[in-house]
Amino acid sequence: MAVRDLADIAAIEAVPLAERALPESTYAALVASAKRIPGARALSFFLSADRLDETHHWTYAELVADITRAANLFAALGVAAERPVAYVLPNLPETHFAIWGGEAAGAALAVNPLLEQKQIADILRFARASVVITLAPALNPKAWSGLAEAFASLPDLKAIAFVDMADYLDGEPRAAARASIQKAAAGSRLKVVNLREAMREQPPDRLVPPHAIRADDISSYFCTGGTTGAPKIAVRTHRNEVFDSWSASKAMETDGSPGTILCGLPLFHVNGQLVTGLQPWMRGDRVVIATPEGYRGKNVIARFWEIVSRYRVTMFSGVPTLYAALMQTPVGDNDISSLRFAGCGAAPMPSALIRAFEAKTGVKILEGYGLTEGACVSSVNPTAGERRAGSIGLPIPYQRMEAVVLDGDGRFQRVADVDEVGVVAISGPNVFKGYLDPSHNAGVFIDIDGERWLNTGDLGRRDADGYFWLTGRKKELIIRGGHNIDPRTIEEALASHPGVALAAAIGSPDAYAGEIPVAYVQPKPGATITEQELLEHVALTIPERAAIPKRIKISPSLPVTAVGKLFKPALVEREIEETIRAEADRVGATVTSVTVERDPHVGLSAIVRAAAGAEKMKEALGRYAFRSEVIAG
Repeated sequence: MAVRDLADIAAIEAVPLAERALPESTYAALVASAKRIPGARALSFFLSADRLDETHHWTYAELVADITRAANLFAALGVAAERPVAYVLPNLPETHFAIWGGEAAGAALAVNPLLEQKQIADILRFARASVVITLAPALNPKAWSGLAEAFASLPDLKAIAFVDMADYLDGEPRAAARASIQKAAAGSRLKVVNLREAMREQPPDRLVPPHAIRADDISSYFCTGGTTGAPKIAVRTHRNEVFDSWSASKAMETDGSPGTILCGLPLFHVNGQLVTGLQPWMRGDRVVIATPEGYRGKNVIARFWEIVSRYRVTMFSGVPTLYAALMQTPVGDNDISSLRFAGCGAAPMPSALIRAFEAKTGVKILEGYGLTEGACVSSVNPTAGERRAGSIGLPIPYQRMEAVVLDGDGRFQRVADVDEVGVVAISGPNVFKGYLDPSHNAGVFIDIDGERWLNTGDLGRRDADGYFWLTGRKKELIIRGGHNIDPRTIEEALASHPGVALAAAIGSPDAYAGEIPVAYVQPKPGATITEQELLEHVALTIPERAAIPKRIKISPSLPVTAVGKLFKPALVEREIEETIRAEADRVGATVTSVTVERDPHVGLSAIVRAAAGAEKMKEALGRYAFRSEVIAG
């Protein structure tokens, strides 16, 4: 049944969840699909957008067989719920073997392969990973030179499994990969294996040793931010992932026929893992992995509509930067009629971009909302009902969502009234167990009438029809093209410079990425520092390239509250005003005033008065995620 409104969600919820008989584990869910449609195509992968004729395929039976082999290998190497297998990989079929085989053997730990080697080692150390899967040294020599030394210092690590790409490459690359693995194994205390070759030695039709996987067992660990001290790692269960995949499918159901889902977002993020993994496989869809680099792969965007046409893609997920790039890519004579909708939920998407994309392609964009701590999807605009641009939609079935009012100590006072802004809280089987480091759990959960709810840290409101709207973030994450950046990463890097007294990092509006990180710095008395000096300093200090600020502004003083705490909202307002005035210069408009207000219903909103060029300003500001009103005169 395609969801149109809250009444349809209520109709789904009329059947108690306990009667839905959901699979106990992610592995059981995959096995059930393989038994139902063993010969159907489950997974396809192409290494290069320029070689679409060289696509590798797995049926459901073959996919589950490889996942089972991987699980048995990991179990033999010592993987358990508290000793996960860590995957440090780009988007590959082997990445899925690692995820779901790891969850079947014990647990899987997702690690961003673009992080610096020390940060990767810190994550593995804190999560007590027993096995790590990564690319062979010959395929990633620069990263391996640092990883080899880092791996040797990890007390819980027992084995390294290499992906050598031998099944996708011929000739010298295969020989080079073998040689690099043998060299890496020489003199190491760690067991070093070729993942695919070791998998082939394992049985494909049963778990060894046989064991029951319960719904509340740990399934995965995902990093959610923080780069200093103990990594902030979310602990999730099989129930979380199975329920969220099933419920989100119910919320986004269309005609019920099998579809093809394009995977372009990274598999170390929950959207890649569930929305382009478990969720479609529970439905019986096919997943197409578009190169190891996903949407960043060479010519993937340039040939995007050809890829959609060739594989008859029915759905893909993206971030605003993807849609902005696709607006510059002609559809041409490619047949994209297979597309049912496209999803966006990692970052706010400008309404003007939604309208322009839908007008150009005829493809509906479904805005939604989710977070790692809620498995993945928590709300989405209805596929068959009204899609309200700027709204995050309706809650998925069986998961409750409210805007709540808290007291000064973070305790629940009441549910917010209709259109009253509060903290967004969710409750349901998708809510995670908590963070691996107990100290990170302070303030994460709210007690509401004896039940545990997740405090998302986001501010929002619910309208009279049950649609939710985000109005701001209590947590200060900077979202750059869907990439979450903890501002403390930037601030601590700047604070380590001897000339810096105070530093504040915020997100500045950007028409392409949504936000870009910028920083404000107050020098120590008598210190002389330059922006270039600070940029060079943080480039050497910050482990994530996306977190390196685009600009650093030096000021003799930064705005503070009455108690001396940095007041970042004033800096955000300053960035919005500067962005507006820069756009006015770009389009040749005459702006007489800019007022940035905090509207209780919609969050930050800019009021712009233009003596000339008002229509040009409306068009220019429509590309940004912040709300604006342009008044002529």
